[in-house]
Amino acid sequence: MKPSNCWTLPLLCLVLGAARAATPAPSMPTTPALMAPSPTTAKPGGEREIRAQLMPRRYTTVAAEIGAKVQRLPVGEGGSFKAGQLLVSFDCSLQQAQLAKARAELDGAEQSLKTNERLFELHAGGQLEVELARSARAKARAELGANQAVLGKCSVGAPFSGRVAEQKVREQQYVQPGQALLDIIDDSVLELEFLVPSHWLSWLKPGAALSVQIDETRKAYPARFTRIGARVDPVSQSVKVAAAIDGRFPELIAGMSGRVVASAPAQ
Repeated sequence: MKPSNCWTLPLLCLVLGAARAATPAPSMPTTPALMAPSPTTAKPGGEREIRAQLMPRRYTTVAAEIGAKVQRLPVGEGGSFKAGQLLVSFDCSLQQAQLAKARAELDGAEQSLKTNERLFELHAGGQLEVELARSARAKARAELGANQAVLGKCSVGAPFSGRVAEQKVREQQYVQPGQALLDIIDDSVLELEFLVPSHWLSWLKPGAALSVQIDETRKAYPARFTRIGARVDPVSQSVKVAAAIDGRFPELIAGMSGRVVASAPAQ
């Protein structure tokens, strides 16, 4: 039959459309889906990479204990020094004059005491004069000791061997008590502090070996765990640990950073 126009036979068009919809479409061949690998920070063998920074084992800021003018700074920035070596000296001419004055006052107090004791022996003086002279001598001794202590602050020695990281003042600059003078570090041993998963505590012990890849030198260096934190962070389930570079490498300096690579021992 010749197909009719749907405008003239709408009912017939509806019936034919329903029949076509009910007819199943031919099935298409399917291909298995490709599964993307899940991202993970783990490496083969249980290794983990953790960011860490090189830090000196000891470091401090040397500050002025008196108000005075800086006379000398023998060790410049980056310079090395030994324990006890002079780092800063001040112009202490005023303190030296005060010390000389205290010594003179002590000499006078001792002479006064001797005179009063002699007069007391000759019954020409009283016990009160002797006690007052002894008190004056004790006061003069205390003044002398105080001035000697102040004069001892006129030079600053190194508390340990190391290097000057930053020089905060210049020669001929007047400083106040408590003002920072130098930042010094002990770089004889460089350490790493970082966080590790708390489940590592089942095998992690001080002395365990690890490796650190330093970004600046693009080299790997051996290291060993030295300390393990006293508590686990319950939120991140991590614990702070410290490691030290195993050996001396002149190219390494504090502040460099890199990636720590550690793996659990084979069971």
